[in-house]
Amino acid sequence: MRKSWLSRNLILLTLVSLTQDAASELLYPLLPILLTTVLGAAPIALGLIEGAAEAAAGFAKLWSGKYSDRVGRKPFVAVGYSLAGVGKALVVFASTWGQVLFGRITDRIGKGIRSAPRDALITDSVAKEHLGKAFGFHRMGDNLGAVIGPLFALWGLIIFNDDVKKVAVFAIIPAILSAALAFLVKESYFPKREPVVKKLRASKVLLSAPLKRTIALLVFIQLMNIPDILILLRLSDIGFSTRSVVLLYIFYNLVATLASIPAGVIADRIKPQYAYAIGLSAFAATYLLLGTSTNHTIAIIALGIYGLFPAFTDGVGKSWIGKLSSKTVRGRSQGIYQASMNFAVLGAGIWGGALWRKNDFELPLVLAGTGAIIGVLLLLFFYSAITSSTDESRRSIS
Repeated sequence: MRKSWLSRNLILLTLVSLTQDAASELLYPLLPILLTTVLGAAPIALGLIEGAAEAAAGFAKLWSGKYSDRVGRKPFVAVGYSLAGVGKALVVFASTWGQVLFGRITDRIGKGIRSAPRDALITDSVAKEHLGKAFGFHRMGDNLGAVIGPLFALWGLIIFNDDVKKVAVFAIIPAILSAALAFLVKESYFPKREPVVKKLRASKVLLSAPLKRTIALLVFIQLMNIPDILILLRLSDIGFSTRSVVLLYIFYNLVATLASIPAGVIADRIKPQYAYAIGLSAFAATYLLLGTSTNHTIAIIALGIYGLFPAFTDGVGKSWIGKLSSKTVRGRSQGIYQASMNFAVLGAGIWGGALWRKNDFELPLVLAGTGAIIGVLLLLFFYSAITSSTDESRRSIS
């Protein structure tokens, strides 16, 4: 029996994510300006870059999640964080938006390789009744890094007189630190060495019907989740300076940081669909406010509300999937879930970027907010009916 939910691996993986997110989020709020102003890309390029990067991460998650159930988690975690650092370096030194695309894809492949095995490793290391709290703690580290990174970006913009290219170089330092820390993680999942025939049979074990239907529902909702980079572009479009955009991004991540552990605790005490619905409600409010108003005060309020979205969906969703999956397919379950969510973001990024018009009324944001409201209604009133299985005997036989 584990003495504490706050395991060594959980603490170490949280530090790894904190430093990696500091690198990512130092760079991320600078991307809209870097791409549209410095490199001359159109808004649809932003949606395409982020969508393609997330799709690449999705394919990597499918592969790494499945094979981490066979050979262990740590190798994928270490390689994934290292590759992400390489991708960031490629973005920093890019001279065309095509090179940025290549760098972002490399970065996200690294994220894809590490994410499902890392989340399975957290699940392996913590008692099931504390998973919401554990993922909330890990998400807090993510979000704290997402506060630290933009703070350094803001400092750099002041020092280097808004030269985004010079500031972006600093992202390489925490990326290297993150990769080094990842090698200190201890493996906690050791698959039994079984004959090849048994391994092949194990690889064909079906996921439970409630798990598959939960993933399908969350992916359907995710189709409305256009990339955050378009939110940052909206702030720029309605008159916020580069420094103000970064400052607002810090504010958003600070709210997410403070809300992450409480959200995890709440998710352990109530049904996960209810906790997830809270996050989606924050998403809907933010997108509708930003899509229908150019008022700066309203935009600031919207960004504060938006901080509740990742706190009540990211860690909550992962712990939800962890609770529904058995240990032998835990990595595969996380891989399928997270990969499917990435593919949905690809679709959302393409339609969001294609419809972007830089108007007072920004249609993609309004459509995304409306879709999130539909998602809330599905989770609150129809989840049980959607995920219940009427043929449990057939599933158990298969």
